[in-house]
Amino acid sequence: MDNDVREWFRRRTYRTADFDLQQLADSKQRSGDRISVVLPALNEERTVGEIVERIRGCLVEDVPLVDELVVIDSGSQDRTAAVARAAGASVVSAEDLLVSHGRWPGKGDALWKSLFATTGDIVAFLDADLIDFDPSFVTGLVGPLLTDPAVGYVKGLYDRPLQTVEGIAPEGGGRVTELIARPLLNAIWPKLAGFVQPLSGEYAGRRRLLEAVPFASGYGVEIALLIDLLELAGLDALAQTDLGVRRHSHQADPALGRMAGQILQTALHRAPWAPWASAESTMLTQFLRVEDGHEFVDWDVATLDRPPMRTLPEYARRDRELIPGPLHD
Repeated sequence: MDNDVREWFRRRTYRTADFDLQQLADSKQRSGDRISVVLPALNEERTVGEIVERIRGCLVEDVPLVDELVVIDSGSQDRTAAVARAAGASVVSAEDLLVSHGRWPGKGDALWKSLFATTGDIVAFLDADLIDFDPSFVTGLVGPLLTDPAVGYVKGLYDRPLQTVEGIAPEGGGRVTELIARPLLNAIWPKLAGFVQPLSGEYAGRRRLLEAVPFASGYGVEIALLIDLLELAGLDALAQTDLGVRRHSHQADPALGRMAGQILQTALHRAPWAPWASAESTMLTQFLRVEDGHEFVDWDVATLDRPPMRTLPEYARRDRELIPGPLHD
């Protein structure tokens, strides 16, 4: 890590303890900024209700920090939508947003469409599978944005304990980060080497920046946002906040391999020397042991970049009926 990045790390790494909730609410009132919190969700009935309840209780009812709390449901087959709605969130189906643009599988597509379904000047994104959720995640993410106008985008960083048969490995989570994302960023975009959790699903940004960059459709959305916002706004506009400990469900290695494939595709398409990818280059082959040897399974890990939201004519003339109303006066 070079000296400029070390200096950035010192200045632009925050802690949740740096921000007092009431002082943030006062700063928000002075600035006039509205805050939207978005949870993209797919079959998360087990966890989404508690997250919504805790945000509403602490950050809407106790202290009026959050103006919109929206769950973008990506076709859940369980009770995710009903649970989130009962807990107090506005629930919008991704299929009902920007219908003329179709639907592309993946989290990034839901996040892109969420810009159309919200109105906040600051938008915070949280994964919907968090366990033992703490509302300080939200205050830690929006804190730098409310207290420093030079900050435009904030990533969460945290410890990710991994449950194993031997017990809990305190630093066991984040395998794709360590094996794919961090080596890629250090090698090709070294200015981003100071981000502790470049793939974290918890982050917040100013709408004027988020609507100006593309959103990768799949698991590459987080690394794409970092790379594109670095190009658009510069390193000093980016920051990170230590959120403490993040607990969530973990995926098996084959699923992580497909995730890594999408992240690799997304990043390489942004590399300064990137050629146009061939159809073959977006295929990931994985192997399963069977009785007489191995059989292979091919997965297409191609991703689609959704265009910057501000370039869509529909965005300029949004149907106000699609926009969830405020949570408080």
